[in-house]
This record gives sequence, structure tokens and C-alpha cells, in this order.
Amino acid sequence: MSIKDQAIIDLIKQFPFLSQQEMAEKLNMSRPALANAISRLIREGKIIGRAYILPEENEIICIGGANVDRKFHLKNVMKQGTSNPAEVSQSVGGVARNVAENLGRLGHKVRLITAAGQDSEWTFIEQESLPFMNLQSVEFTSVSTGSYTAVIEPTGEMSVALAVMDVYEYLTPAVLSKSESFLRNASMLLTDLNCPKDTIDYLRKIALESDVELTVVAVSSPKMDRLPDNLLGVNWLICNVDEAEAYLNVDIQDQKTWEAAAQELCNRGVTNAIVTWGSKGVVACTRDKSTLHFSAEKLNHMSDATGAGDAFVGGLIHGRITGWPLEMSIQAGQTNAFQTLQSSHTVRKELTANSLRNEMEA
Repeated sequence: MSIKDQAIIDLIKQFPFLSQQEMAEKLNMSRPALANAISRLIREGKIIGRAYILPEENEIICIGGANVDRKFHLKNVMKQGTSNPAEVSQSVGGVARNVAENLGRLGHKVRLITAAGQDSEWTFIEQESLPFMNLQSVEFTSVSTGSYTAVIEPTGEMSVALAVMDVYEYLTPAVLSKSESFLRNASMLLTDLNCPKDTIDYLRKIALESDVELTVVAVSSPKMDRLPDNLLGVNWLICNVDEAEAYLNVDIQDQKTWEAAAQELCNRGVTNAIVTWGSKGVVACTRDKSTLHFSAEKLNHMSDATGAGDAFVGGLIHGRITGWPLEMSIQAGQTNAFQTLQSSHTVRKELTANSLRNEMEA
């Protein structure tokens, strides 16, 4: 058997549901050449047939970042311009990936669409993520897998973070169109703002055309310019106060301006605008309800703030998919975030749907 034939068989063993176009791209072959090779292998009895599946109609599709996270935990308060003693840890991260793992642990079917390099960082991400999500729609590139490095103060607060995210520029509408049948049949689309602006708008239009809920999750203030001006079709927009200020070009100083910012997001087309403000809690505004404020539970000890925002999103979306009302869904998000703040893990290992419900009732 030739090396190329063996590569085809190995790929089918690993990913039996890939289309011929997806296989051709992974093998760096033309689609006609691949089709001829598969036909020959079938005639020779080396392949019995191809597997085909219908899109999962109850699948949550998360689109965006999947990084290797490195955390440097300072032993003392950060001192600029000198060496700082620290301990280092490594884990998987990325907003879309973290939310996907939260949802997977909560019992939902999840597909992750991201871009990555064919490197050791992706191998690490794949091993840690596969138990909780479908990874068959990953776009592999010549650019290295994303990475995020955070410096954590002894208090648990983040001092500074460095992000290497160029790989996500490959998450173009053309790339996502390869998975369009999945996108149009999803129970929800969730994208973070690591994706390019035209991709966010592409997903917004897919959501409108296919009557699929779309959730957009902010990742940082500088990337708020990736949000389109027209937010019609965005069912949930989740951001913090700094990110809302950057997008709306406003100054949020108190609860009145906080609520006004959430209302303005709804005025621009968002169905449910969720604006968080750390220990001050959450403001939620919907197009058919008045603005609501949810206080945050007082935290006595914080292990690590990394991942708490993703945990909030995961809990909130879990509540929405489960059919809970807005107030209960936000409570689920706040509870999951509160517990994650006290955990050393970016996504809590003990998280299940039952454990979250018990924590909400405690």
C-alpha cells in the first residue's frame, strides 16, 4: 500500500465522518484525486464504505479561541522592572473552548470550531478537550496554536496577560461555511470576539436566516470593534463594563449609566444584553422587560480569577438551553462563576448539572 493510501485510511479511521472536501484539505490533495483514490480502495476491499451523518439538531456550536494557558503565580506583589519569584502552571483555555468544556461537563452536546497549528500545543488541547466536545470541525493552519500567558497576583487578581491570537484570523466566513449545515441546525451558536468582524456578521446572518439563537461573548476591550454596528440577530451579548464602554464609547460610573449601557445594546438589536461588573454583580436588559440588577455573592477567598467569566457564560447558557427563566439562568451563571473563583482550575473538574443545581439551592 502506498504512503498516500495509508494516510487516507488512517484519516478515515480517526475521522470517519469527514466530507471528501475536508479530507482532501487535511491530506493536501485535490478533491477529484481523493475521490478516485477512495473509489479504488473500495474496489480493492480496503475500504468497505463511507460514513455519513446528519447535523445534530441539539448541538451547541462554540466558535473562537482554544489556547494553551500559562499562569505565573507570583509569590509576592508584582514589582515592575525586576525579576519576580513565581510558580508556573499550564492548562487549556480560550473563551470558546472554556465555555464548551463547561457546557460539556453540564451534559450538553457541544461542537468546537476553532483554528490551530499542527503542533504540540494543539495535541495538548485536543487531549484535554475531547471528552467534552466534538473537534471534527477544527481548521488547521501553518500558524502556531493560540496561547495566553497570565501573571497572577498573590490575591488571585490578574496583574497582566499576554495573548498570541493571530491564528484566529483564519476563522473566516469561507472556513465556517464548510460547517454551514451544522451551524444552521444547531440549538445555539456561541462565538467569542477572537473571530474576525466579518465572521461575526456572517454568523449573525446565519442565525437570522435559520432561526438559531446566537450568543456573542466579549474577550477584551480592544476586540469590541469586531462587533458589527447592527446587532439584530444577536440573542445574547455578554460583556463586562470595560468592554461595554469601549463598544458604546461611554463612561460607566454608577448603576444608572451601567443600566443605560445595557439598554443601548438592546436598542442596537440585541435581544438580551448582559453586562457584568465584578463584585458589583450583573445588569441584564431585554427588549421586552425592564433592566434587572443581580448582586454578586460576597467572596471571602479567591484562588484564581481566570475562567470565572467563561464559567458565568457556561452556567447562563446551560440555564437558557434547559429552559429556565432569565433570573434563574443568570443565577446559574453567577453560581458557576463564584465556585470557579475558588477553584485552582480554569474549568471546575467537579462540575455537573446536578452539582450546579445543588450549589444554586445551597
